[in-house]
Amino acid sequence: MDHKTRRTSIVATLGPATDAPGMMESILREGVAVVRLNLSHGKPEDHLRRAREAHAAAAKLDREVGVLADLQGPKIRIEQFAGGPVQLETGADFTLDCSADAPPGDATRVGVSYLGLPDDVKTGDRLLLDDGLVELEVKRIEGAWIHCKVTIGGKLSDRKGLNRKGGGLSLGALSDKDRADIKLAAQLRADFLAVSFVRSAEDIEEARALLREAGGNAWLVAKIERAEAIVKLEEIIDASDAVMVARGDLGVEIGDAELPGLQKKIIRESLARNRAVITATQMLQSMVESPIPTRAEVLDVANAVLDGTDAVMLSQESAAGKHPDVAVAAMSRICFGAERQFEPSENISALTHRLDRTDQAVAMAAMFLATQLPVRAIVALTESGTTAQWLSRYRSSVPIYALTPSAEARRRMLLLRDVRPIPFAGHDTYPALVVREAVKQLFQRGDLAVGDRVILTHGDHTGRGGGTNTLKLLSVGADGIAESLRDL
Repeated sequence: MDHKTRRTSIVATLGPATDAPGMMESILREGVAVVRLNLSHGKPEDHLRRAREAHAAAAKLDREVGVLADLQGPKIRIEQFAGGPVQLETGADFTLDCSADAPPGDATRVGVSYLGLPDDVKTGDRLLLDDGLVELEVKRIEGAWIHCKVTIGGKLSDRKGLNRKGGGLSLGALSDKDRADIKLAAQLRADFLAVSFVRSAEDIEEARALLREAGGNAWLVAKIERAEAIVKLEEIIDASDAVMVARGDLGVEIGDAELPGLQKKIIRESLARNRAVITATQMLQSMVESPIPTRAEVLDVANAVLDGTDAVMLSQESAAGKHPDVAVAAMSRICFGAERQFEPSENISALTHRLDRTDQAVAMAAMFLATQLPVRAIVALTESGTTAQWLSRYRSSVPIYALTPSAEARRRMLLLRDVRPIPFAGHDTYPALVVREAVKQLFQRGDLAVGDRVILTHGDHTGRGGGTNTLKLLSVGADGIAESLRDL
């Protein structure tokens, strides 16, 4: 399948299912742009091996792939049961034992990983277990014991997650495991580092400082999955390089009814604040088993695309599903279909509220021209990818070709909607010759044809990040020679 024209990126989680012979190459061929390493599972050597295999498979297909390392975060979990899973009956009493020496649990009680939980809850609070499948109401607190009534019964097994409805638990965003895994992410040379259960901008800055200290240069991705994060959404987005709508725990904390509106809000705010955004969790969940998605799942993915998300993500579907490549192919097909119905907005005023850099102003001007003139493409000669990122924040129907010599920048730009990163040496230091070389390269690749009009942005000095200060309107002449437009 030709993925040149698909505008939305696909992120796929690696796991045992993608370890099958040939599967890594297959999911990349079907359209995966970024692979996710879920650091909640597996050993460091597993993640190092999978990252190597992803890069090797991409090289074999003559393309590049981004790597996203996803921190586990301080997820609160119940501990283990002595005799395996238990059935909690609605109306029964059940106790959460938050003591350090809590014995294995049974149908009346179980230990909890977060020993400070009694200080964070009060009588009447609703505690949700296993993504809300089991619900408890707090009746009283006695020391390290939280006595509850089961309000929604169900089967409960070892190490299931625990949330407080409405949020408000005081754990920090980074655990000791996360701090060790940040060093692993630097060793992996990950392109993106996702921080789980972010509460504030400070959580992102702490992770960034630890990553830079370890020698990593990844983009920081804030996972929005706590109710508290919604209150500080704008500051979290500003502190991050990208945002993930992590719908699992977020839906548990705020309730399913509030989730669709918040997803749209997070996407809208991320775009307005010049950040990439990933929509994630259970997008094609039925495809863990089934080779065909449900109609509801198709609509879910399509609506995220129509809302303007940069990327959609597969989790268990690719990591542990029966046919990861079929799930990726389905995701790609749905994205294509939704993009054909996508209507670009003509209002770019929301993107100019902090127009304080020259390269940003040039990007905004290019976006405006792309809506007013019949152009085939926007071509950005970029060192760091910043200009391409700003260009991609505005949802037009014009593809953005980002030419850069930096492999690191190209891998990061794989996450950006509408952006097609391309290796470009640009040896000549004279801008006019570099421009001609760039247009000719795209012509020789088949991306441009004689007579095409293009908008091209570049800087006066090649090899310098953040230096874009020039916009040109060009046409493609014979043999791919760039010519200045005399008439519109």
